[in-house]
Amino acid sequence: MVAIGIDLGTTYSCVAVWRQGHVEVIPNEQGNRSTPSYVAFTETERLIGECAKNQAVFNPRNTVFSAKRLIGRRYDDIGVQMDLRYWPFNVVNENGKPIISVTYKRDTKRFAPEEISSMLLFRIKEMAEAYLGCEVDKAVITVPAYFTDSQRQATRTAGVVAGFQVLRVTNEPTAAALAYSIDKKLKGKKILVYDLGGGTFDVSILIIKDGPVYEVKATAGNTRLGGEDFDNRLVAYFSEDFRKRFNIDITKNPKSLRRLKTAAERVKRFLTSATEATVQVESLYDDIDYVGKISRTVFEELCSDLFNDTFKLIEQALADARLKKNDIDRVILVGGSTRIPKIQEMLHEYFEGRVSACLNPDEAVAHGAAIQAAILSGEHDVNIRDLHLVDVVPLSLGVETVRGVMYKVIERNTSIPCRRTKDLTTLDDYQNSMTIEVFEGERTLTKDNSLLGVFDLHGIPPAPRGVAKVDVTFDIDANGILSVTARDRSTGNCKSITIKNENRVSQLQIGKMIADAETYREEDRENQRRLECRNQLETYIYDVKNRAENSHELGEEERMQIKKECESAVEWLDDNGDCLREEFERKMTELMRQWSVVMQKLYGGSLRHIAKRQRSESYQVPEENEFAIEDILE
Repeated sequence: MVAIGIDLGTTYSCVAVWRQGHVEVIPNEQGNRSTPSYVAFTETERLIGECAKNQAVFNPRNTVFSAKRLIGRRYDDIGVQMDLRYWPFNVVNENGKPIISVTYKRDTKRFAPEEISSMLLFRIKEMAEAYLGCEVDKAVITVPAYFTDSQRQATRTAGVVAGFQVLRVTNEPTAAALAYSIDKKLKGKKILVYDLGGGTFDVSILIIKDGPVYEVKATAGNTRLGGEDFDNRLVAYFSEDFRKRFNIDITKNPKSLRRLKTAAERVKRFLTSATEATVQVESLYDDIDYVGKISRTVFEELCSDLFNDTFKLIEQALADARLKKNDIDRVILVGGSTRIPKIQEMLHEYFEGRVSACLNPDEAVAHGAAIQAAILSGEHDVNIRDLHLVDVVPLSLGVETVRGVMYKVIERNTSIPCRRTKDLTTLDDYQNSMTIEVFEGERTLTKDNSLLGVFDLHGIPPAPRGVAKVDVTFDIDANGILSVTARDRSTGNCKSITIKNENRVSQLQIGKMIADAETYREEDRENQRRLECRNQLETYIYDVKNRAENSHELGEEERMQIKKECESAVEWLDDNGDCLREEFERKMTELMRQWSVVMQKLYGGSLRHIAKRQRSESYQVPEENEFAIEDILE
């Protein structure tokens, strides 16, 4: 069994493993070291990764991306509502949760964001197993440092549905710092990790102590700030330019919007090395070709407020850590968006050149997650066995007291794992039960913070208000996940709960997701077999056609007849490309019977010899259809 590290990104995901004393990034089927976080549904199959993104322009309503921006959130979240303006796929409100609605095999299907993420994770699992040649059942999955408790739980659920034992849900900046420690001697250094990815931004300040021990002193961030937001600014800019020139609003057309978004992402990447870029989209709307230009200066101006927002969060993290910017020894850049020249320029100026980007910023988080996975799975490599991480709580946790005031039990930036106990008392005379509401956030009033859950403690002995005492204990594990216990001090009556947050899924729902996932995996396997049969049939037809055209064993009339039959078979394939696997197998059997005499002339030898050869060639009949060959031989 092998444990892997997964950077489950908003736009791209990356997976790595610790092997033979170093980290290896695992490539996907196309050989790329990162995989688009896309899942697409068509009339015949489900696509994940590169192939899903490649067909997004033609199938925008059923191609899902940026599921990370929905995971663990409510439908009425302001950020979710803002994103809906740019997403061509449909997101519906189901009991307050954002649920993705797509058309799959001509039926409407609904998926929770956790299910979409689990599909990505399962594909990553398959990639890792193919690369390593063994079963992979354990993983460390990274999340933005500023992910809330419900978002962390939802990410863990996605990992479980994908078939992983999730060893740890760890913060992305902490993982990145761990990755740099392997090659760099950072003992005694104060490090700031600037992590700007496709959909989220985090800044964390760490101090490397003896051991070495990585202690996170402070963290800040915005889970809705990243490369996608820069893309959206470009889309808005080009959409407005198109409206001015052609008096047409394309923002309501999903296909046009998807094509423009794809072009905008290319422009953003091009502006990393060039000072001006041109966007060209053929038939963007009603056969109207669009050509637009933008300079790097204009792009920087469009996104200047977003760039500046990241520095406000840097200052917040420095203040929380009680440090000044001159106290930072090194700034580590993580995330593909840190390649933007203006961001690098601003960071170099702010920190007076103490900026490092030795590792590929797209892979640094996966590197660190792989190291963490190796440590947690019992790897005894001398390079990592002494590493120890001390992370922090990203947001304060507390309960509601009188008049809706937030009573903090655990302050943000407290080291984890941790346990804190505070005492509460009754507000009414002879009160025999207490409702405890758990919140997360930094505002003074609970109405401005995020409700995590509610539970009741019963059996409190009746007494005047203020007499009864209840100890409330908040316990945060190494994954940053919270559990709460309430205990009546006088009777010892105790209730421990797992918070039932509305945004989380129940064990019953998780079980259903796992069952559904297995169903879709079987469908994927069957579709793969169907496509293999189709490809084998197509290869066989063209092979017979090519051999017939170049054969001296056949007469002219025979050659023309075979050519005509082959062309007819190709037409059948074109007309029946979406039929069942059994149909392709039957067609293969039919053609082998039809061409049995010709095959002996073309290939040489007996039919039995030909059948054996076919088992080793690219157009072989699948084992499940061995009867076809035996039938022909009979």
